Amino acid sequence: MTDPNPQSGSPDKEPASEAQAAQTALGNTERAEPATGSSRSAPEQKPSLGRMFLDNLWAANTFTVTLLSLVLAIVVGAILMIISDPDVLHTYSYITARPADALSASWTLVSEAYANLFKGAIFDPEAFSGWVHGSNGWEAVLAPISETLTYAAPLVFTGLAVALAFRGGLFNIGAQGQATIGVILAALAGFLLPLPPGLHLLVAVLAGALGGAIWGFIPGILKARAGAHEVINTIMLNYVATYFLTWLIVQNGVQDPNRTDAISKAVDSSAQLPRLLGDNLRVHAGILLAVLATWACAWLLNRSTLGFELRAVGANPDAARTAGISVTRTYTLIMVFSGILAGLGGSNMVLGSTASALTPLVVAQIGFDGILVALLGRVRPWGVLLAALLFGALQAGGNRMQSYSGISLELVTVLQALIVIFIAAPALVKAIFQLRAARAARLQTSLAKGW
Repeated sequence: MTDPNPQSGSPDKEPASEAQAAQTALGNTERAEPATGSSRSAPEQKPSLGRMFLDNLWAANTFTVTLLSLVLAIVVGAILMIISDPDVLHTYSYITARPADALSASWTLVSEAYANLFKGAIFDPEAFSGWVHGSNGWEAVLAPISETLTYAAPLVFTGLAVALAFRGGLFNIGAQGQATIGVILAALAGFLLPLPPGLHLLVAVLAGALGGAIWGFIPGILKARAGAHEVINTIMLNYVATYFLTWLIVQNGVQDPNRTDAISKAVDSSAQLPRLLGDNLRVHAGILLAVLATWACAWLLNRSTLGFELRAVGANPDAARTAGISVTRTYTLIMVFSGILAGLGGSNMVLGSTASALTPLVVAQIGFDGILVALLGRVRPWGVLLAALLFGALQAGGNRMQSYSGISLELVTVLQALIVIFIAAPALVKAIFQLRAARAARLQTSLAKGW
């Protein structure tokens, strides 16, 4: 039987009135409110643009870690300067009695050394003041930059050679040998071929590139066809190239007939790279070729089909082979292009202003320094260019630091090594400076690409 009055019945079945519903809702709200007793929670405030910038800046990103690695290297370098100077170190024997002596001597030594490093690499205020007052010419103002660019030019090429191989999954330690063969062929073309000026320079540069390509092709084809490890092959070829250079210099037709020591004939002036700022400054057109090579490598890696294949093989050769990419062809081309770049770096050493003849040490250590430059530049073309400029600045400023401050030039090599060590260990820098963990995983794996 249907109840005629649906709202009658037991009290627990009756619907609540509007007043009761409002009171119940109010009670629930009061219980949900925080202890402050505010009737409404405050809206969440978004961080300001400046705060977001600082948070992102103080994170474990590439820029921050690189900058802080430089800071750490400078600090450790300062400590090494102090402990290697007997006079300054003596002041620490009585530091408890007169601490000001130790602090003053340390500051004087370190500040003067790094000031001379800056003056020799980038800008000398005294030279600029002398130019303004007419006591010296404008060449003295641009001399630091000229020296930095001169040292950086060959490092750009060898750094790109190592970085390009890294991106393709190969570890090219043979940039030293490839640069050595490049400098040999460039010099031979420079003093054996009687050619007109413009053509002579072009042939000499191409000869250097060809020499590096040949020395890169050998480990490349061995890796591709026989599976021989490129590290072992390139190390052995470094020795072969070095001893071949030593033997060749003293041969008839190559050695300077007016000298009894191991030195070749001088490269003709028609095969020399033109100087950009006059005969009194050493910077030459090689730095322009280095910038052009950097752009070409960036385009090759990021815009070309071959660059895509190269990066695919470097990331996963098995997957690339499954996708139809010839890993054998790619490995060979990688080492050939890498050798071309290293050979161009070697030709800069004898066609530029560094030397004009072959000697056993004409290549110096540009191939091995190229490995450090590639690591510092995160195996990216434009990063390699910036890293080469930094290493060139350290080398140019180190010469002045040694002359004016009495600091050993080997300390500059220590600074370079410290920079690479800290950059290669981002977790260490992150722990020292308490950086945020954002993007740390990406940073830690960035150097692993191409190994």
